[in-house]
Amino acid sequence: MKIDIVIPAHNEAKFIGKTLNSLVKQTFLPNQIVVVDDSSTDNTAEVVKEFTRQYPFISLVQNNSSNEHAPGSKVINAFYKGYYELEHDYDIICKFDADLIFPENYLERISSHFREDPKAGMVGGFCSIKKNDKWAPENLTGKDHIRGALKAYRKHCFIQIGELKPAMGWDTADELLARYHGWKVITDESLLVKHLRPTGISYFEHSGYKQGEAFYRLRYGTTLSLIASAKLAFMKMNPFAFLHYVSGYFRAKKKKRPFLVSEEEGRFIRKLRWANIRKKFV
Repeated sequence: MKIDIVIPAHNEAKFIGKTLNSLVKQTFLPNQIVVVDDSSTDNTAEVVKEFTRQYPFISLVQNNSSNEHAPGSKVINAFYKGYYELEHDYDIICKFDADLIFPENYLERISSHFREDPKAGMVGGFCSIKKNDKWAPENLTGKDHIRGALKAYRKHCFIQIGELKPAMGWDTADELLARYHGWKVITDESLLVKHLRPTGISYFEHSGYKQGEAFYRLRYGTTLSLIASAKLAFMKMNPFAFLHYVSGYFRAKKKKRPFLVSEEEGRFIRKLRWANIRKKFV
């Protein structure tokens, strides 16, 4: 199976070399890797160029964007800048972050999942962070969710769910829409990816509002949004985050922000979310 990878990178000179080094050492090599230098002010581009000289399947694309902190939209816009540079003869398309170290069998394992199960639409491992000199899973999401840092899609699934949403919550919307169209989202606990810059190492109040807005735009409804806000704040161990999420939700509701999914998709999403909640109490 041909695997194409797009890596958006903004000021990742410290990490991007380690990410690329782990990808060129895979037991199953990718077909193409496109790194998108998204208006970096450090030497991210120079680090990537060293790899492009050694590995013909790696290329660098420059993207000019603002330095505004825009959770979701900035990274997705950069992703598509790289995506449209691909030859599009892939079987699997990956969106990876630029601060990860992948185990050598990562691509081989995810390709085997896709190959063995024709209904596998998305596959991924788990991010891990260093604690007391040991790498442990980053406990921010459920075990049925693939983090936005390491998404891998079957081509037909990727096309069917439509373009990734340039908004906070894109990495939840894609999985919900994949399930809506009958695809499986498969996670592999044996694949621990080292996350060099842990999520939430700095918390932006603006990001909290955007997360709450995402709950609204995904048509969760008020009750589900409150539950999701409480769960996420608890996992981040940040009580103020709950207030920001809820505030963001009600702000979006008041302004009638455009939804990311249709009414029918929204009904499916709410039904799925409630079913998952009930499972935990059975």
